[in-house]
Amino acid sequence: MPKAKYDHIYRDLKEKIESEVYAYQEMLPSENTLVTEYSCSRNTVRRALAELTADGYVQPMHGKGVRNIFQPVEQTSFTVGGIESFKESAIRNNRTAFTKVLLFTELTADEKIEKKTGFKKGSELYYIQRLRSLNGKPLILDHNYFLKEVIPGLTPGIASQSIYDYLENDLGITITTSKRTLTVERVTQIDEKYIDLQDYNCMAVITSQTFDDNGIQFEYTQSRHRPDYFRFQDVATRRRPPQYL
Repeated sequence: MPKAKYDHIYRDLKEKIESEVYAYQEMLPSENTLVTEYSCSRNTVRRALAELTADGYVQPMHGKGVRNIFQPVEQTSFTVGGIESFKESAIRNNRTAFTKVLLFTELTADEKIEKKTGFKKGSELYYIQRLRSLNGKPLILDHNYFLKEVIPGLTPGIASQSIYDYLENDLGITITTSKRTLTVERVTQIDEKYIDLQDYNCMAVITSQTFDDNGIQFEYTQSRHRPDYFRFQDVATRRRPPQYL
């Protein structure tokens, strides 16, 4: 099944849900209607709906159809379960994004970096610090390590736009998995330097190791967020435990 087709349907339906063309709790058009509307197969429609289900936008109901369960929020919402770039998150939240590259350098991983990031000692890395702003407010400080052999030609200009866009569309890399840890940590001097923390003395921190479809880790990122402005959301489904006799 061509990815471009189901991905187009997925993105179009997602945009309609987020812009409330389909209201919260409203049923989406039937599969037959979507097949006709998008001139595609039923399997292609089902694949797009499965992606929306996994992202927490819709809920299929056997024999009844698919219901919109997405609710827009005033606070900017970042996904935990999915892999989404800062630019994509900003678009989804109807915010204006801006990225300032504070530091862009190349280094070789030593034992300390290996222990911290998972990259083997001796690995050639890009190390980048980026300040992320939404609607003109600097709110996120990212510390990024990227494996140079997987991502050749990375530049500060690319880092100020979207590294994931460069990875996927220019280098043809497939991003598949990200392992994440969420913590609350005390602010650092660099946090205080670049982010207006008001009275806060802590940051919400997401640490992630991201892998391509060959199982190679190409990224380690610590993303430090001002705690009052963000909410992190995930979608969970309950698996019933086995019944024991």
